[in-house]
Amino acid sequence: MKILVIDGKGGKMGRRIVEELCAKYPTAEITAVGTNSTATENMLRGGAENAATGENPVRVATARADIIVGPVGIAIADSLFGEVTPAMALSVAQSDAVRILLPVNRCDSIIVGTEDIPSNELIDKMIKAVDDAVRRKNLIG
Repeated sequence: MKILVIDGKGGKMGRRIVEELCAKYPTAEITAVGTNSTATENMLRGGAENAATGENPVRVATARADIIVGPVGIAIADSLFGEVTPAMALSVAQSDAVRILLPVNRCDSIIVGTEDIPSNELIDKMIKAVDDAVRRKNLIG
């Protein structure tokens, strides 16, 4: 099973996601791709098996992933303060992977109907959604 975690800015959210996924799925291949080197380094410290930074790694990793996780901005061009390029967003959107996106209402992208939930609670819900996707897709036995 290949799980891709994409994050930007400081990578704190991505690091927590990587830590949770590594603990829950020790045999999964966890790849972290940051939109900048700080985010990548933080996710690598969280235990990601593979890590890279930038547009081309997003494009390559999204094509290989079974599950993609991160803030909703990874699928919106020019989001995360301009860190997500149109090519990155398109790669996320066109991937055959299951996309599990956190509804983070920042950077001028407001997701109507979502509650203002602390990011720790959102990440807990994301991990539950990954569990559901793993079972639904029979990714591990």
